[in-house]
Amino acid sequence: MLENVRGLTAPRFSGYRQRVLDRLAQLGYVANWKLLHAADFGVAQLRPRFVLVAMRPDDAAYFRWPEPLASSPTVGETLRDLMSERGWKYADDWAAMANGVGPTLVGGSKKHGGADLGPTRAKAAWAKLAVDGRGIANAAPEPNALHPSVWHPRLTIPMVARLQGWRDEDHWQFAGRKTSQYRQIGNAFPPPVAAAVGESIRAALAHEGTPHEVPQLSADVHDPVYRALANADQFISLERLVRIMSETTTATVEQHLAMLAQDFDLEVKVTDRTTSYKLGGFKGFTGQIDHRRNKYMTTHRSRVS
Repeated sequence: MLENVRGLTAPRFSGYRQRVLDRLAQLGYVANWKLLHAADFGVAQLRPRFVLVAMRPDDAAYFRWPEPLASSPTVGETLRDLMSERGWKYADDWAAMANGVGPTLVGGSKKHGGADLGPTRAKAAWAKLAVDGRGIANAAPEPNALHPSVWHPRLTIPMVARLQGWRDEDHWQFAGRKTSQYRQIGNAFPPPVAAAVGESIRAALAHEGTPHEVPQLSADVHDPVYRALANADQFISLERLVRIMSETTTATVEQHLAMLAQDFDLEVKVTDRTTSYKLGGFKGFTGQIDHRRNKYMTTHRSRVS
């Protein structure tokens, strides 16, 4: 099981996803991706995550993606007791105002800066839930803190951990100072979502339930252009690729080819009659020529696996 950000669902990465599925199939695994939302599994934030599960065929026949829960907890319900732990007299009013699911917690990386709840749009979404997203507080509101209609409290590290799905009874310890702890939390896969996927995998490995005649885990074709080129040992014409795609246009196929060229070496042969293509090696994470990682990898090749 692997999880990644929602951005990997974009058309830009269709060839990349297809390569992962095809390589797993070559190794004897049945696999697929699925977009899961944390709010569907008892977490009070949206947090969509793109999950890959791959299993041997005999086990994949028993795999079922976890079912969403009937309802999602609100930010107010989740954090009311933590907001009131120092005696804030308006904690109940705040919980009523925070009557919704929070946006995805971001800011948990060096790229996004310090310990805040994300860019302007995210902060605005938190403000609608009576939360000040400009930073992380050291403690819950004081007893005489103002009413949330005129003053919004900030979240603390325990509150952010609760929103990410950690339970108090787990007694999980986060290391370092506030910003470091927030980055650990902000980059985490929410435990309830991980547990739901893990339970589905455990049940499949134990062959619980009724097997599927056609497993839910199936290597769907994410990019037929990549599939056609990957399975060919010679150049394929643009016209043939258009026919393979079916019900599409030359421009659409050319767009697929342009996206593939970012991750793969793409050979092009032009004649008076047509333009043909052949798929070369996988460039992976060094595909973007102007990315600073390329200079780093060239300089530190011995350190990079």
